[in-house]
Amino acid sequence: MNRIEYRLNTLKEKNEKAFITYITAGLPDMETTAKIIKAQEDVDVIELGIPFSDPIADGPVIQQASFEAIQGGASLNKTLELMKKLRTEGVDKPILFMLYYNTIVGRGIENFVSACREAGVDGLIVPDLPLEEQENLQNALKGDDTTILIQLVSPVSKERIPKILEGARGFVYCVSSMGVTGQAADFHREVMDYLKSVKAVSKIPVMMGFGIREAEDVCPMKDIIDGAIVGSHFINIMRKAGFDPAAAKEYTAKFKSELNAM
Repeated sequence: MNRIEYRLNTLKEKNEKAFITYITAGLPDMETTAKIIKAQEDVDVIELGIPFSDPIADGPVIQQASFEAIQGGASLNKTLELMKKLRTEGVDKPILFMLYYNTIVGRGIENFVSACREAGVDGLIVPDLPLEEQENLQNALKGDDTTILIQLVSPVSKERIPKILEGARGFVYCVSSMGVTGQAADFHREVMDYLKSVKAVSKIPVMMGFGIREAEDVCPMKDIIDGAIVGSHFINIMRKAGFDPAAAKEYTAKFKSELNAM
């Protein structure tokens, strides 16, 4: 079983919500990225963003993080090497790559998938790859549970949701509001109905992201969703703390505890 799926199944058995964070690889450098990953003992899954020159699904916080990481020399190859090192050092937490399709195509789809499997990458989130264009990547991923593709849905997916989630793996990433990452937590006015429609057809855990800062932000949805994702706010916390891993440990432990105390 894939590492992400195993972890989420374990949480389901314990009736616990999942907590997922996003960080940009190479911000402020690869060594510190590794320390921040290791510090997140209470996080269930980590999204590791691959820096990209034109991150169209991301807001200013992650755009700036991506820019700075690239300026510092971060790349797909260096991130894959980071993953290998983490796995060699015994880090077995589920880690997935959040990246744009150009990065995959530039490497060659088959070569990219092979490199991810070798490095121990558990999943992929590709926000600019619609369902109708996923065939080549899905075919490359078949036959090995090491790396799976995570599906995203948004409030405008509507009647497409059952089709998008047919055969989906890991968890479904629910974009909770329209626009880009990092928006304020005043969610789409119909977000409750939207999340219920996703939950009604999903056979896998439903995670909510975009605009979440604290556990209380998802309290109104606690009986619908299976977990929460924090990205931009987590990067802001890291910046304010000078990328001190202790701040990552403190924030994530508090969020996870409060998330499951609702």
